[in-house]
Amino acid sequence: MSSLGKIAILGGGTWATALAKIVLMNEKHINWFIRSDEQIDGFYKLGRNPNYLTNVKFNLAQITFYSNIEKAIKDSDVIIIAIPSPYVKQYFRKIRSNNVFKDKFVVSAVKGMIPNDNIVISDYIETAFKVPKDNVGVISGPCHAEEVALERLSFLTVASSDPVKAQVLAETIESRIMKSKVSNDVMGVELAGVLKNIYAIISGVCAGMQFGDNFQAVLMTNCAKEMQSFLQTVAPMERCISEQHYLGDMLVTGYSQFSRNRTLGAMIGKGYSVKSAQLEMEMIAEGFYGAKCINEMNGKINADIPIVKTVHDILYEKLRPQTAIKQLIETF
Repeated sequence: MSSLGKIAILGGGTWATALAKIVLMNEKHINWFIRSDEQIDGFYKLGRNPNYLTNVKFNLAQITFYSNIEKAIKDSDVIIIAIPSPYVKQYFRKIRSNNVFKDKFVVSAVKGMIPNDNIVISDYIETAFKVPKDNVGVISGPCHAEEVALERLSFLTVASSDPVKAQVLAETIESRIMKSKVSNDVMGVELAGVLKNIYAIISGVCAGMQFGDNFQAVLMTNCAKEMQSFLQTVAPMERCISEQHYLGDMLVTGYSQFSRNRTLGAMIGKGYSVKSAQLEMEMIAEGFYGAKCINEMNGKINADIPIVKTVHDILYEKLRPQTAIKQLIETF
């Protein structure tokens, strides 16, 4: 038990599994929602997630599993959402009680937006379930699940308008393999998490097309400038873009071998169609959905985001990568 109460992880994928490991470094127990009873059975048989990060062993005495999302939420005080963004709304539609999140600290660890609604997860939680802003948070940072599994030192930021809750949760997840920080820039941190996946796709496209490190350095520099400009347009406040939850997260996602968004882009850069690349990956690249959401969101804001527009047009308008990158370079 932390001073915030019982912690629940929602989701059964790679990132949810890493978060469960992170939390259990300090906590004696977690509640864990996984929609598939078959996957839960696999945990009981193997002592690990049968589908993701299969090298991470768990002490099952420390975990109560749920396949009912509403019950998992009701039995917990801190709710960490680690469900891929395309499925968040689908899962949460199963919640019948309007007061299920009453007095709970709801934290999004999702690096994406609600498709078609074009809103970040924190906004969705606030509007759909009437959760006060002070009870909403975001976890972000340069932190690949695969490196957590390997117990390599990683970094996370907890953002909330309530500094006390943010600090307590940050201390809860800090350990010998995890350093944590806090921020009050909930919207900025959350949108940066969406943008960095989009930028990782374009980095991958350029890598697949055999552009070198010199070009990648300039590309990432321009991505950082675009991120800062967009965040200031959407959520104006004093922020330093070189913080780990902005630039740090963007760099690791753009360069890392573990980045599925970079992998998707690299396959497209090598000549795969978008659909064939997605089918071969068999994993969700959040940047695919994020590019559409941010592009549509920008229809109302009209910020100058040529890199996001380029990724959108490659993914959704069938713009040839060669043509797209040539046009993009002219904006640098």
